[in-house]
Amino acid sequence: MLDVRRLRLLRELARRGTIAAVAEALSFSPSAVSQQLGVLEREAGLPLLERTGRRVRLTAAGQNLVRHAEAVLERLEQADADLAEARGGLAGALRIGAFPTATRAIVPAALVALARRHPGLEPMVCETDPAAVAHALRAGDLDVALVHSYDFVPAEREPGLTTEPLYGEAMYLAEPAGGTPEAPGAPGAAGTPGPEAGRPPAGDLPQPPPGPDQDAVLRAHARSPWITATPGTLCHTMTTRACQAAGFTPRVRHQVDEFATVLALVAAGQGVAVVPQLGVAGPADPAVRLTRLVMQRRTGLAFRSGAGTHPAVAAFGAALRAAVPPDLAGSRAEA
Repeated sequence: MLDVRRLRLLRELARRGTIAAVAEALSFSPSAVSQQLGVLEREAGLPLLERTGRRVRLTAAGQNLVRHAEAVLERLEQADADLAEARGGLAGALRIGAFPTATRAIVPAALVALARRHPGLEPMVCETDPAAVAHALRAGDLDVALVHSYDFVPAEREPGLTTEPLYGEAMYLAEPAGGTPEAPGAPGAAGTPGPEAGRPPAGDLPQPPPGPDQDAVLRAHARSPWITATPGTLCHTMTTRACQAAGFTPRVRHQVDEFATVLALVAAGQGVAVVPQLGVAGPADPAVRLTRLVMQRRTGLAFRSGAGTHPAVAAFGAALRAAVPPDLAGSRAEA
């Protein structure tokens, strides 16, 4: 009989590529992971892995077993949801991942409603970049999480996870009201990309819906300093791809993840930035000029496949939808 815990390890190996990465993610030692995968191979009765340098590649049998593992793990989530429903009365921890703007603008109101309806439930919020959510959910570090995607950075389907749409946001170019100085040494005439920029082929980038002048708005700042999120985040990739689609590569001066700080730097004349609607919520700053763009950011609720009917996950999802501000609720789209 195949052991489901070892199937989970095989599934993680298929996603992460190395035994060391699986060990780090699941808080095991590499030797323990190797040993358990060896036992799984003996249980299966044929090779599941083959080594290629420092990495381990799954054989055809191993890949097929991962597909079965996904189905098995989903059914276990459904069984857990059914048992929780039968027990009645929600209690215990609910581990929630959320990114900063949603944590500030939406999650608190959802937690208030959740506490009122289910006082025995203990929600635990952990600020988590959407790029890290899939691994955290599959590893069991989170039960549910908010994720987002952009027109230029569409969400990839993650095996073993389900995402339900919540809302969409407008995106804005934020620039100093008094104008932006050019980046030192920026080549070319104002609004003209440098020689290394060049527009990538249209097929290379996911495109937003067609709209008036978005490229022109961005291209006007081809020589301006830019403020982006840190590399590796979806927000950083979004700004880079949007500028490249407009025909230039942004000259990044500052890398900041918190949008309030980004806007403070814009107000100080330090550069321009692309920010989402929730990132500019609050009193308007006369030192910052905002221009609405065509592109959107879309937010969804992610959880392990099969867990959508779990009472705690369903209760949090309902509370979250009720907490979405009215000006966002009309923009529901797949995250």
